[in-house]
Amino acid sequence: MAAGEGHGERILVAGGGIGGLAAALALARAGRRVAVLEQAAEIGEIGAGIQLGPNAFNAFDALGVGTIARSRAVYVERMAMMDAVDGATVASLPVGEAFRARFGNPYAVIHRADAHGSLLDGVRARGDIELLTSTRIERVEQAEGRVVVVDQHGTRHAGAALVACDGVRSAVRAQYVGDPVRVSGHVVYRAVVEAADFPADLRWNAPVVWSGPDCHLVHYPLRGGEQYNVVVTFHSREREEWGVREGSRDEVRSYFDGILAQPRQLIDLPRNWKRWATADREPIGRWTYGRATLLGDAAHPMLQYIAQGACMALEDAVTLGEAVRAHGEDLEAAFSRYERSRIARTARVVLSAREMGRLYHARGVKRLVRNDLWAGRAPERFYDALEWLYGWRAERCLVSA
Repeated sequence: MAAGEGHGERILVAGGGIGGLAAALALARAGRRVAVLEQAAEIGEIGAGIQLGPNAFNAFDALGVGTIARSRAVYVERMAMMDAVDGATVASLPVGEAFRARFGNPYAVIHRADAHGSLLDGVRARGDIELLTSTRIERVEQAEGRVVVVDQHGTRHAGAALVACDGVRSAVRAQYVGDPVRVSGHVVYRAVVEAADFPADLRWNAPVVWSGPDCHLVHYPLRGGEQYNVVVTFHSREREEWGVREGSRDEVRSYFDGILAQPRQLIDLPRNWKRWATADREPIGRWTYGRATLLGDAAHPMLQYIAQGACMALEDAVTLGEAVRAHGEDLEAAFSRYERSRIARTARVVLSAREMGRLYHARGVKRLVRNDLWAGRAPERFYDALEWLYGWRAERCLVSA
């Protein structure tokens, strides 16, 4: 079906972030008209860098924006974990030709705004996706096979169904699930630094993790090497409440004693830090409530340790679109199929991210055990271990009915 020819009553998508725009594209490509309801005054994205595994590029291709996303990404040579205490290489995984041959796509890094912008370009190229800004969902009503969303102004938006992509603070999840967040106690500082200000001895074409006791530091290039993403994470001494605020360089400095000078210099680079007190939620076995379903961070908020938050949202969107394509007008059957296809996989990613955080931050003898885990491991063995994650394919995304 050509752009602009979507059939049936529109499907509402709550949220205009990466998950929401991806869902809108997937639904439109499945032949549905879509309205995206975004709480901000403009459709856009802030933040810093994100990593894109081969599964993300497979999803971008399935959404019709693979070419433009690839044009904005930085293709790295390897992924590396370094010991921030003694400088030893814990693991170095090449992601060149052999990696691409194994998984069908590259590994890359990209500015979050560029990933989002690629999806937005795809949305704007169509005529069957409506974008409504300054529209914050406050509650959902369902009756007689329809959904009505009520926004902060009391305006009622009707549709055949609702896909909630409204993020970690999802109002839709709060209404239907009402579960608490799991505050990790880990604090993340993120910033983007211009290349001219970035140390020459850290200009590696790789996402690099410097693992320390109860902390780690990350850096990688963005935008053709014109900028560098800088991330530092530590176990807070304070009782944290989930949220984002301006950061303090003095606070960061206080957590990185005993770290080598080479990675430690990252702390003094940013002029402005954003501080995230991180949280996830326990995986749940149900995302769909009548004609409303959850997607992305609304469905499975996760910690950042395996760099799959955006990738999982993209996979969700593709799977949702394929389920709608397979079940036609039976949206409840489509949502059920989507949910069954995604819950176990995303739960595995949520739990794996927690475990990877423990490995990153190992101290004492546990640090030595971690360093031995991957010593001398051939790339092919790493690829085998990552097959479950990076081997996802759009054409196999639905579980059998």
